[in-house]
Amino acid sequence: MMMDRISDMLTRIRNAQLVGIEKVEMPASKTLLAVADIMKNEGYLAGAKAYNYKGHRYLRLTLRYDDHGNAAIREIKRVSKPGRRVYGGADNLPRVYNGFGIAIISTSKGVMTDKSARAANIGGEVLCTVF
Repeated sequence: MMMDRISDMLTRIRNAQLVGIEKVEMPASKTLLAVADIMKNEGYLAGAKAYNYKGHRYLRLTLRYDDHGNAAIREIKRVSKPGRRVYGGADNLPRVYNGFGIAIISTSKGVMTDKSARAANIGGEVLCTVF
């Protein structure tokens, strides 16, 4: 049984980029789909699609590489873990590499980036950081 789906997703992305795989598949959830959509909108992923197969829901991520084969994601880290949850208010959300990266926050208004959470003046649980 998988305990932390977000950590599993980030590890699958990290491992696929190390060997240059273009597509990654994993079991889907609403939170994973929201995180993948944010990463796609910010330009870290080329595509994110949820589909059903034999009664189960899966998520297929298409990774983005440049012309030289370098991955678009240089660093991806899980911040809040099941053993230690990390929360931040609107005024003290983390800035990833001085604004060049993003932090993905789970708020009461849904999953969003740190920039949009600051603009909406709401805090929440810091799920992960991407650079």
